[in-house]
Amino acid sequence: MDGQPFHQGELKAQALAGQSSRGAGIRSFMPDQHREFFALLPYLFAAGLDTAGHPIATVLTGEAGFVASPSPTELSIAARPSPHDPAITAFAAGAPIGLLGLDFRTRRRNRANGTISALADAGLTVEVSESFGNCAKYIQSREPARVPAVTAPAEAFAGLDTEARALILRSDTLFIASAAAGGVDISHRGGRPGFVAVAGDCLTVPDFAGNSYFNTLGNLLLEPAASLLFIDFSSGDVLQLQGETEILWGGQELAEIAGAQRLWHFRSQRGWRRRAALPLRWSVAEPAPTTLATGVWRPAAAAAG
Repeated sequence: MDGQPFHQGELKAQALAGQSSRGAGIRSFMPDQHREFFALLPYLFAAGLDTAGHPIATVLTGEAGFVASPSPTELSIAARPSPHDPAITAFAAGAPIGLLGLDFRTRRRNRANGTISALADAGLTVEVSESFGNCAKYIQSREPARVPAVTAPAEAFAGLDTEARALILRSDTLFIASAAAGGVDISHRGGRPGFVAVAGDCLTVPDFAGNSYFNTLGNLLLEPAASLLFIDFSSGDVLQLQGETEILWGGQELAEIAGAQRLWHFRSQRGWRRRAALPLRWSVAEPAPTTLATGVWRPAAAAAG
């Protein structure tokens, strides 16, 4: 990629963290290995902006091969969000989109961000403007199995309800959608089950050592609005949240969970539960070695409010 691959928020986040990166792995096109990788997946994580301009995270599914790459700057996706998916309004021609391909079997993941260049009943086409890989840190290994799809209305709620808190507290994986500088991004976060602390409608998420790009935190410095996606891997339930974030770059709170280099708070304003929304179920997780090297919240810090 020509010029500086980071926007001002990402550069500020790197400075606040005392780290830097040349972004050598960030390209304006997808290398062949990334193009081939996307075509292997039966699911694809995506982020867009809803009609209010707020990030919203979701996941698209299909048979392996439902994502194809006709060229190094193009992805063709034979799927669209369900009419019950709160993210459906974010999928419009000309809209920004962030994509994350993640294979839980191999812990491999690649990002592709760009613009929806065409939209049809059968799916959409994305013009890719930014492509890069991520390491396998904090990804728990799971084997997927396909089951019949279920269509059911989304259950909307304000803040966090009891069932949402319970899922979050037992989760070892989440996805966060953020947006800034005209683009949208979706990223993975992982840890030991319960690595997200819950107090009332506020989540606290540790930020462990990563690739030093600070794409997510850089976006949040400029635009604190975010969306979180949690999956119940045993039932196929999906939990989508929207809210505002605040980053903690230091302080005593960091000592509450081993391995945290920073923390961020997410105050949930609204959410949706879609039961059995995914036509996939996964095996029991095998934690990544990097996950096992992280700690757990002290009981007082992790207690639900």
